[in-house]
Amino acid sequence: MKTGCATQLTFWKVGKQQVTVDFDGGEIVTDAGLLAVRQFERRLGVLDGLARRWPDPRDQEAVTYDAGQVLGQLIYQILAGYSDANDANTLRHDALFKTLLDLSPNDDQQTLASGSTLARFQYAYTRRQHRIPIEQRPVLLEQQDARTGRVRLINEYLPELFIRTRTERPGYVILDLDPTDDPTHGQQVLAFYHGYYEQHQYFPLLIFDGASGFPLGAWLRPGRVHASCGAVDALDLIVKRLRQAWPGVTIVVRGDSGLAVPEMYEYCEANGLLYIFGYASNEVLKRRTDRLRKTVELAVRVWGEDIQQFVAFDDYQAGSWSRPRRILAKVEANRLGSNRRFVVTNLCGDPQGLYHGFYVQRGDVPEKRIGELKNHLDADRLSSHGFLANAMRLGLHVVAFAIMVLFREACAEEVPELAHAEVGTIRRKVLKVGARVRTSARRIWFHLSASWPFAELFRRVCVALERHARRIAPRCRAGPTSVALTLK
Repeated sequence: MKTGCATQLTFWKVGKQQVTVDFDGGEIVTDAGLLAVRQFERRLGVLDGLARRWPDPRDQEAVTYDAGQVLGQLIYQILAGYSDANDANTLRHDALFKTLLDLSPNDDQQTLASGSTLARFQYAYTRRQHRIPIEQRPVLLEQQDARTGRVRLINEYLPELFIRTRTERPGYVILDLDPTDDPTHGQQVLAFYHGYYEQHQYFPLLIFDGASGFPLGAWLRPGRVHASCGAVDALDLIVKRLRQAWPGVTIVVRGDSGLAVPEMYEYCEANGLLYIFGYASNEVLKRRTDRLRKTVELAVRVWGEDIQQFVAFDDYQAGSWSRPRRILAKVEANRLGSNRRFVVTNLCGDPQGLYHGFYVQRGDVPEKRIGELKNHLDADRLSSHGFLANAMRLGLHVVAFAIMVLFREACAEEVPELAHAEVGTIRRKVLKVGARVRTSARRIWFHLSASWPFAELFRRVCVALERHARRIAPRCRAGPTSVALTLK
């Protein structure tokens, strides 16, 4: 793209040398590390598999950007940190993003979708029958079906992607369920004020694999529903898919006290699932733990050390329960006072081991993963007006996170320093790298600098991604054009 910039700019001096800027650098891109991610993701068929099933009511004969291109553009913008649809307006001529979507970087006639195109796509918008009054357009029903179908498709696709990217059948699967607040800023549909969080918000429910952190579900919900709203249905969708792929696999469900409702216990027990949930304190449990609380408080005063004690009640039955269930209690005291925490579970074993060795691991998954989604992938930036459009946006952010989890798994053996790195660290060290673009008749070159501090790390990452892809996706999909990376 030609600009009207001055050919040279001069600034201060460093010793005898003048700091000078010119505009003869050629085509420069800033996210060249995405090429390795795209190659890896294509080998696994992540976005291709999603796009093939994507509900799209548009007239395909009149479509310029098909579902696969739009999904790819949205996902890779999110991975690079450009999370808004409007960001596409500055990226639609970018040589890197055009290459990622199999467009020639030096063809000015081929551009990526604009921000308005991406925004319309989120609403399943189509111009068919546009001359008919809105209330008479049959296509509106197609649009509504497409919007709801997209949300369900993403949540059906995530467990499938998880299953087919495992290198071996797991002995057990931990399902971590966690609702999280998503503040809204504007007139988003179904955004309400939540008294606990003291803000206008949505209240999404997210589900992760407890071992890998892989996302298995993402459901957007209105802002003031109960934390357990829809949780059983979301869980059932995943459980059925896991049991279909791995009959007899042990499934353990873990969640906080907001999910501790009779409907959840009964579902788990009826379907042979193990579970452990946080449980809110009440007067009955306080009375049953009062003696232990006084004991630990006395011990702290005598010995001056922090103390924790655990006890299990196997005969506890709340008024809304159909039968007694097991409650584990943690009673702790220190110089600042005492505290009591409870969990409800059908797991056997030592109360302290279950609490510390299993339940509190929620701090890593899902809470840490939700932090990554919000802080590094902007999953809480749901700025569309429509609820279903925002539900789809949330799903795409979660798909982008799934790609990053697969990336980390691929790096586990050969690049261990990235196996547990946060998305922001991966972006800084691997994805955000400048490159000069050059094209020839047979290749698109992206020239990286050999003095780049993470050049050797990038080489190792590319090798690790390739080897991992061979293990779980033996047939490689060759693209129409060769893309080459060089370090100079």
